[in-house]
Parts: sequence; C-alpha cells; structure tokens
Amino acid sequence: MTQPSDARAYAPATQRNREPILAVLQRILPPAGTILEISSGTGEHAVFFAPRLAPRPWVPSDPNPLARESIAAWQQTMPAENLHPPLAIDVTYLDWPLSLQESLHLLATLDLTQQPLHAIVNINMIHIAPWQACLGLMAGAGQILPHGGILYLYGPFKQAGQHTAPSNLAFDNSLRAQNPAWGVRDLEAVVAAAQEQGLVWVETVTMPANNFSVVFRANLGDR
Repeated sequence: MTQPSDARAYAPATQRNREPILAVLQRILPPAGTILEISSGTGEHAVFFAPRLAPRPWVPSDPNPLARESIAAWQQTMPAENLHPPLAIDVTYLDWPLSLQESLHLLATLDLTQQPLHAIVNINMIHIAPWQACLGLMAGAGQILPHGGILYLYGPFKQAGQHTAPSNLAFDNSLRAQNPAWGVRDLEAVVAAAQEQGLVWVETVTMPANNFSVVFRANLGDR
C-alpha cells in the first residue's frame, strides 16, 4: 500500500476485482442485516460496496491503525449513509468476537436491534497472514453469525494441494519468502476449518486473475 498525504492508500487490485466481487455479493448476501468486513485494508472496497449494497449497513475493520486511517479518509472522500467507521479487529485474538460486540454497540451510527449482523466479508487476507488468522476468523464467525448467516472469502487458493495457475505458484513463493507463515492456502483445509465451527461450504466461484470466491453458511445444528 502506498500512503499519500491525505491518508488514503491505494491497492491496484481493487480496481480490477471489485466489480466481479460485487456481482457475487449481490447474489449471495442476505437481503438485510449488517455486513462486517474483516481486514478492510485500504478501505477502497468498503466505499465501493457499501452504497451498492444499501440499505445493508457495512462495517469495515482492520487491526492496522494506518489502514483504519486510510479507511476513514476514503469515507470522507466517498461518504455513504450505510458505511460506518472502521473498527480495530484482529481475528488472531481469541476474544475478538467479544471486542467486536462491544465495538458495534459503541457505534452511535448503527442500530443492531434493527440491523443485526448477518454476514462477514473477508477479501485477500488469509494468504497474507498466519494460518491462525484463518482459524480465528472461522471460530469467530461460528460464534457471531446467526443460523443462515453468510461468510464470504475471496483470494487465491490451492485445490487438491495444487496451485491453479503458474502465477499463483510464483505468488505463493513470494509470500513465503516475505514470511514463512504466509502462503496460498489449500481450499480443502479452509473448508475443513470452517466446518469445525458450524460453517457449511455452499459454493466456490471461479473469479478473474486465478482467484476464487468461497461462500459458507452458518448452520447452528452443526456446532
């Protein structure tokens, strides 16, 4: 991410993937209810998706204070009535669902009694984070989402232990060179981690640039 003087950061991939992601979100998200975005990064996705998914409230979050500054700066530039201030959420902490609930109730702009949390969106995180981030995301989503709630993931994945394109192999190698705990994840391992938390795999959608959308639905009976 580059950091211009007005605090807005830019991720070039956002311009390329936001329309295909939006098409999937419009199809799979519940028609009402709050959407929590985990690891919002620059905030460009938040300001693009929120007005197009209105009136559903969109709540961005990121553990990085510089990212939250960027999100807030983008909100000032492209405000939307249903877009709320960014929260400081780190899914590697086991108690993040509790801190999330406390933070949501402190948002004066959001009425959870009218718009309870019904979906979690996570774009391009689990490969640029330790595996514990994926496990923490699944555990928290399993606690927070109501029956029928949606968890949406986007990014590159291996399938049956194999990369789906040479470019993904090169990307995986570059990630692991930066941090051995990072890397493109096996889709089957991600699905298994979700199932352990009562999140049922619904579908995998092939996306541009060798990425995938992966959709899960919370099933209280499987917890």
